[in-house]
Amino acid sequence: MKKLYLFNLFFLFLATASFAQSQQDYSTNAVLAQRVKSLVQKYPQLVKSKSLTQTLGGRDIWMLTIGAGKTEDKPAIAVVGGVEGKHLLGVEMAIGFAEKLLASSGVDSIKNLLNTHTYYVFPNMSPDATEQYFARVKAERSGNENKTDDDRDGKLNEDGAEDLDGNGKITWMRILDPTGKYKLNTDDPRSLLIADATKGEAGKYILLPEGLDNDKDGDFNEDGEGGIHFNKNSSFNFKAFASGAGEYAVSEKENRALFDFLFDAFNVYAVVTFGPVNNLSNPVTFNASGIAKRIITSWYESDAKANALVSERYNKITKTKDAPKMQAENGDFSQWGYFHYGRLSFSTPGWWVPKVNPDSTRKEKKFVNEDAVASYLRWAASQGITNTYTPWKAISHPDFPGQTVEVGGLDPFVLTNPPYKMVEGIVGKHTDFLVALAGMAPKLDLVNIKTEKVADGLTRVTLKVMNIGDLPTYTRVGDRSYFLKKILVKVNLNANQTVVSGRKTQTIESIQGKENKELTWLIKGNGKVTIDAGSLTTGNKSIEVTL
Repeated sequence: MKKLYLFNLFFLFLATASFAQSQQDYSTNAVLAQRVKSLVQKYPQLVKSKSLTQTLGGRDIWMLTIGAGKTEDKPAIAVVGGVEGKHLLGVEMAIGFAEKLLASSGVDSIKNLLNTHTYYVFPNMSPDATEQYFARVKAERSGNENKTDDDRDGKLNEDGAEDLDGNGKITWMRILDPTGKYKLNTDDPRSLLIADATKGEAGKYILLPEGLDNDKDGDFNEDGEGGIHFNKNSSFNFKAFASGAGEYAVSEKENRALFDFLFDAFNVYAVVTFGPVNNLSNPVTFNASGIAKRIITSWYESDAKANALVSERYNKITKTKDAPKMQAENGDFSQWGYFHYGRLSFSTPGWWVPKVNPDSTRKEKKFVNEDAVASYLRWAASQGITNTYTPWKAISHPDFPGQTVEVGGLDPFVLTNPPYKMVEGIVGKHTDFLVALAGMAPKLDLVNIKTEKVADGLTRVTLKVMNIGDLPTYTRVGDRSYFLKKILVKVNLNANQTVVSGRKTQTIESIQGKENKELTWLIKGNGKVTIDAGSLTTGNKSIEVTL
């Protein structure tokens, strides 16, 4: 039997590995749909899939429910990828997590996890945008197919990018001009920096995205394809009239469909977003002034402590370092997850350009300037990556007659997405983290149970409701939202028993990790009573007490 079990496990591993090895690049929407279908066919008892909605571009927003039995009654983590359209790695991390988790479902620890826990996985919330990676002309895009008037001139999508050098990529234009604000980077002249006038520096270049001024308004590519950004359309800190934000918060089908599902999923205690914000490498800090107002802007102190605990576990498992500071944009989904959804909300891009030391064999020197492009090019050279930069090439540009215009620079997508060969390792580390996060989940136990006979046939029953998990049963911000389910404690009596003091049925506010709340009752009668405690985010616990 042991040999048969090991053979089956090995077969599952090979099946998953063979698919991953056959894929050489990030997933198109068609490939993603096939990966979803394959999981449902392989593991019908553990995974269900459905399309939450379709975008205006006709592309599915997939959802996977992973777990055994009645998944809606078990504590859950929501895993969301593709919140930023140019971050294809987030899609791979989400669907790759589902594949790796299910491939290990025969292992006892994972089997037990799936019997007690649920994962809701949403691989790609921006399928209209991510498909631009695979278009004839590759360009970074964040918006869906909703046509917009970003420059407010009464016309829709009238000024998009053009591939002026015909290389199938939208890169950059640098225009030699004394009014320009950019100068060549002395560390690496392939990149440009803003000149610092306070240091006596003068700019000599204008830097623009590759394209033409189609509407002749002086701006370039400001109103092209790619309408509303999923990651700018959430209700928290929504910024009206901003490009890509939408006419109002949660205006888009993608956002509404996900939020409608999540608001009904009372068993979700944490949201993990694979996107631009990173509070896993560097946890949030508590700011007292941020909660002393009607619209709070800071995590509550107890929630921030939970974030720090999870961050410590994340860094230990993934061994990531040198994470850049990322400021959340208006309407950011991961911020909504905490401030408006009221759950612990964790986010990470999963990868960023690693820092490398100068290579003396290449006569490299320590950088004087901090610049993302130069840092990427140095790292790429250390990895032997040579096809992600377009050398500057002079062209004739109708909007700049008689001026020197060059097209080139760093290729789209490469600053946020590593070479695909690195994806499997990144997915593996984050799968381990998501499994460990479930191990930190709030979980109830009833401890220190005492019974004491008192006068007139009364028994005093005392116990402690303890959260033996690391995370709170629900967030402190959840108290403010009034929308999360509290712990329900119920004393079940027979016809000859009566609760004289204490409440037969009561709810308990949030209990922090490893903390408890003491309850006591005076019960008249004899025999046995059952006491139940539980919530959708903690699971249930029952004990039997003899009076």
